[in-house]
Amino acid sequence: MEITIFGKGNMGKAIGGNFEKAGQKVTYAGHDFKEPLGDIVVLAVPYGAVDSIISAHKDELKGKVLIDITNPVNFDTFDSLVVPADSSAAAEIQKKLPDTFVVKAFNTTFAATLASGLVGGKEKATVLLASDSEDAKKKVGEALEGSPLAVKDAGSLKRARELEAMGFLQITLAARGQFGWTDGFAVIG
Repeated sequence: MEITIFGKGNMGKAIGGNFEKAGQKVTYAGHDFKEPLGDIVVLAVPYGAVDSIISAHKDELKGKVLIDITNPVNFDTFDSLVVPADSSAAAEIQKKLPDTFVVKAFNTTFAATLASGLVGGKEKATVLLASDSEDAKKKVGEALEGSPLAVKDAGSLKRARELEAMGFLQITLAARGQFGWTDGFAVIG
């Protein structure tokens, strides 16, 4: 499978590394990316950068699986999310791309835990998937088979709201020094 990752930072590289460990071909995309998009496209960018990617690639994204990893945190106040309270970044992206299969994933894990495959150096890192497309979630899970990550189905795209709140909480705890960036929430069992 071919994976295109928008974002060349720590998260993009950690996610790409897991897809590569699973035997997938990964291409990292920047602002001026002009090549064909892969079977799965990952938005490993800040939420504020999503609209420009959508604008530049809207037609190409039709029929694709699009993974949204964003946590739409208000970084000015670090006290709220910037999407409506009854929505999520993933739901807002899905509204803009109705012919794309949006999957919320990777936002409840830190780059270090994705890179190592472990939370706190001991518990297996788990990727939670939320989407209205069962086929899209299955495709993402299959693309990660062979990586050190566990994959769990978190339900419909409505669950993205809770995943984003969970990601936000984890970020604020780490930023306040409550635990390190190699720690975080683990799914046990």
